[in-house]
Amino acid sequence: MDAQKEALQRIISTLANKNDEIQNFIDTLNHTLKGVQENSSNILSELDEEFDSLYSILDEVKESMINSIKQEQARKSQELQSQISQCNNALENSEELLEFATRSLDIKEPEEFSKAARQIKDRVTMASAFRLSLKPKVSDNMTHLMVDFSQERQMLQTLKFLPVPKAPEIDPVECLVADNSVTVAWRMPEEDNKIDHFILEHRKTNFDGLPRVKDERCWEIIDNIKGTEYTLSGLKFDSKYMNFRVRACNKAVAGEYSDPVTLETKALNFNLDNFSSHLNLKVEDTCVEWDPTGGKGQESKIKGKENKGSGTPSPKRTSVGSRPPAVRGSRDRFTGESYTVLGDTAIESGQHYWEVKAQKDCKSYSVGVAYKTLGKFDQLGKTNTSWCIHVNNWLQNTFAAKHNNKVKALDVTVPEKIGVFCDFDGGQLSFYDANSKQLLYSFKTKFTQPLLPGFMVWCGGLSLSTGMQVPSAVRTLQKSENGMTGSASSLNNLVTQ
Repeated sequence: MDAQKEALQRIISTLANKNDEIQNFIDTLNHTLKGVQENSSNILSELDEEFDSLYSILDEVKESMINSIKQEQARKSQELQSQISQCNNALENSEELLEFATRSLDIKEPEEFSKAARQIKDRVTMASAFRLSLKPKVSDNMTHLMVDFSQERQMLQTLKFLPVPKAPEIDPVECLVADNSVTVAWRMPEEDNKIDHFILEHRKTNFDGLPRVKDERCWEIIDNIKGTEYTLSGLKFDSKYMNFRVRACNKAVAGEYSDPVTLETKALNFNLDNFSSHLNLKVEDTCVEWDPTGGKGQESKIKGKENKGSGTPSPKRTSVGSRPPAVRGSRDRFTGESYTVLGDTAIESGQHYWEVKAQKDCKSYSVGVAYKTLGKFDQLGKTNTSWCIHVNNWLQNTFAAKHNNKVKALDVTVPEKIGVFCDFDGGQLSFYDANSKQLLYSFKTKFTQPLLPGFMVWCGGLSLSTGMQVPSAVRTLQKSENGMTGSASSLNNLVTQ
């Protein structure tokens, strides 16, 4: 009995699910039917508008042609009326002269007859009738204003619905990902001279292959592209990939999307580690700023030999304000004069690049990398576990490369923004003017532990740009860098700082 009830319950559940499925399908059909009706009504309205526009153009052309015919008629009529008037005047004068000449034949007196004859001769000589052109100035021919609309009529008879453009084809071979820019190229499967423009859509993703519906970002749209390629520049590559798709549009309708293409846009992304940064540093993701009030008001009892007589705050003090407490398992917080903050992402292989910009009034800062084992009292460049370049704008202006407590002065201008190139596998750390890509200094060594980006700030602030690819100009310079003398080994011969 229980088994039968259970089986019946399953059947009921299956039927209920099927009923829901059918009902949902009916709702979908009704929605589609409503859409067909609404869209058909919209299309009919658009068709009326198009034909009304065509009628309007034809009426304008007809009116213009009618005006041309009327103007030609008026011109010729005026010419002919003027000629008729001249001829009437000449005829009237000629008839008067003929009548006078006829009367003169009856004169008997020789002297009077001779006088009349001379008058008639003079008047005939001056008569306008003998100066008239008896040829019409214009003809009655109007055939030059005749029309033949047979070709246009044939063209109008071929009017039909505008075809929907076919889906373009994105060519991955022609697409280029470089310098935090992506160039997408596509082509039409066949020539279509009705295409007006293209629409490109893109979105970032961490999934390789075809786009996924779930947990995906919305497509971003770039409209009205006239060519068959487009370059997106100034991107932050904070995802591993980008999806692209494109559709063609004519004056009336947009076609189907192309098959989506996924391009790799992987780059190093990291934030600053707020949990282990020095208390005098105010850290927010990719910005760090010197805060002389950091840690004040906290208990700073000096215990143990490491702090005795040093006058430095206790490394065990906690943060103030909204600074979160260090989590269990994190490294010790930097303290003393090590005004340091590290990145929160380790570099264990590959080539990576990021940029750093200092505030204009920053008095002292360092930019480089360090092993995770960098001590909480250690300063960048003063140990054999860290490499950096250091800028000092306090008391005297200096610009130098530092490693293992050795210093090499750099005879170059401090750039507005510093680019950092780290080739972990190749054992190279190079610094560039981020704008001109001029090489500032290059360390050559062998990295034996994972690296963390490192920064020191005193009286000022730094802002980072991450999610960047290694610039093409930097890649080009790598071969020439290998022959430079500015390496880590050369620092061993310098005076200890």
